[in-house]
Parts: sequence; structure tokens; C-alpha cells
Amino acid sequence: MRFWTASLLLVVATAMLASAFRAADTLPAQLSDSEYWKMINDFSEPAGYYQYNVVTSNEMSYQYSLPELIKTPRPGGAYLGVGPEQNFTYIAAVQPKIAFIFDIRRDMLLEHLMYKAVFEMSANRVEFVANLFSRKAPALLSADSSVQTIFQAFSRAPADAMLAEQNGNSIMDRLKTRHHFQVTAEDERGIRALFRAFSREGVQFFNSSFLSPGYATLMTLTDGRGKNWSYLATNENYSRVRLMEQQNLIVPLVGDFAGPKAIRAVAQYLKDHGATVHVFYISNVEDYIQARSRYVANIASLPSDASSVLLRWYIGGRTEVNPIGDFLHSQGSRR
Repeated sequence: MRFWTASLLLVVATAMLASAFRAADTLPAQLSDSEYWKMINDFSEPAGYYQYNVVTSNEMSYQYSLPELIKTPRPGGAYLGVGPEQNFTYIAAVQPKIAFIFDIRRDMLLEHLMYKAVFEMSANRVEFVANLFSRKAPALLSADSSVQTIFQAFSRAPADAMLAEQNGNSIMDRLKTRHHFQVTAEDERGIRALFRAFSREGVQFFNSSFLSPGYATLMTLTDGRGKNWSYLATNENYSRVRLMEQQNLIVPLVGDFAGPKAIRAVAQYLKDHGATVHVFYISNVEDYIQARSRYVANIASLPSDASSVLLRWYIGGRTEVNPIGDFLHSQGSRR
């Protein structure tokens, strides 16, 4: 016999009632530098352990869920995610007002700060690839070149040690001097080491990252139906993500999905602004969660509605879009 626990029934019913009467959200159009940095510091948890070194995604099927995901329009609200650059592709497709990227490793927060600076430094996709990998842009490329042409050209471009040093200094100057972020000396060493890895390894192969197929492959994959949704596939996709970075609206946090602080802090912030989580990309993090009940409680704390979904990736290449409400109901049942 199956029955609902009273506590979870109350959580689900309250969330549904709140969503029914929720007014237009008051999420800001931009965060100031001080607000952005305070959010990172106040919402983050101490770093935890993860056994694999992940610098780029290793999910070859990360776009497969997008045709289903966009069947329900979800512009506005909040996007939540985990990990590195695949989040930018989901953000470009979902078009949220604000995004929060959680990861148990502080190195991923540092990587997203590095990305933020590179986005800001780069007016278009060609400049972005040139700056990220410290290569001089091949003369044949233009801002309107296809993503395949861009990466084919950069695959033949040699690393430029002097450019890498200049770009690394520009990244840190932008973070510390222009934005006045209080980056520690240890964090600066981490950002510079990550940036040197991109310069050293280039666009084709990325041996520093666990099972990475390489950046060129990741950016030229499709959804299995012939469409490439990557954030570098079109000028429109790139510009959406870049604008959010310029507005401080992609906020990286250190947080455990079953932790006591990060997800709940974001949940409270969104509730305070009358906003809803539309998509939470969780990859396959559930495979590593030990404190399942705390994880479920954290998900239950998020403001959601009938269109809110968890985006899962499974080892073997399957991706699924699952309503958050269905997940909470399944976790609240007992035999």
C-alpha cells in the first residue's frame, strides 16, 4: 500500500498554492558587482570532494533533451545547473532571467569566473574562442562564420604563449580591478592554472578533463535530429549568454546538492522575488548523493510550478526531462 507522508504533502500543496497566486517576479535586470560577489560568498558552502577532474563536459548527448525541453515555453524565471560549459547551451535555449550554477568543487566556481571574464572580453564567437584558447584568430573567419568553420580553423592555430600571458592578466584585471571582486591569492592561482590548461590543450583534445571529447566536438554536436543548440552555434545563442554574464546574472556557487545552505539560499532568494525555477540541470549528480533525504528536501524548498523540470543525464547517453512535482511525489511515497 502506498501513502503520502504528511510533511511532503504539505510542501507540495504549499508550493502549488503559492505558484497559483504568484505575482510577476521581481528578479533584477542586472546585479551590481557588489551584489553578485556578496551572493557568491553568502550562498556558497565549503568546498567538498569529487573524485574526477571535470573541466569540460563529457556528455556527448547533452543536447538530446532540448527538443522536448522547449516544447513548453519557459522564458524568464530561474535556471539552475551544475558543472561547466553545457550550462551555457541550456541557458541560451531556456532564456531565464537569472541562472545559478552549483558545484561541490570550488574549482568550478573559479572556472565560471574565468568564463565570465572571457565572455566580457569577447564581442563575438570568434573573439571568444581566440581569447579562451589563446590563439590568434585565423584571417578567414568572421563573426558570421559557422561554428564548424570556426573550430576547424582554430584546430590548426598554434598556441601563443605571449597571448596566453596577456589574456590571463586581462582576466584577472577584469575580475579584480574592474569588478572589484575580492579574489584571494589562492583563487587567482586556480583561475590562472585553469586558463593555462585551455591554452595548452587547444580545441581538439582536452586530456586534463575527465573523459572530455574536446571542445570542438562539444560545440559541434547536435540534438540527434540534426540541430546544433550549442552556445557557440549561433550569434544569437552566444549573445544571450554574454549579455547575462555582463549583467552578473549567471552566478556560480560552491554547493552540495544535499548540503545545508546553497540550494536553500537560492530558493529563498527566488521566493523573495516571486520567481520560479523553470529548469534544474542536475546531470548525473544523483549517482553520488549519500544524504538522499536532505537532497529531496532541498529540491522541495525550491519555488516551482507545473512546468518546472529536472534535466537528468544518465551514463550511457540517455537524457530525461522530469517534472519536479513528479519527482517530489515519487520521493514522498512509502510501501
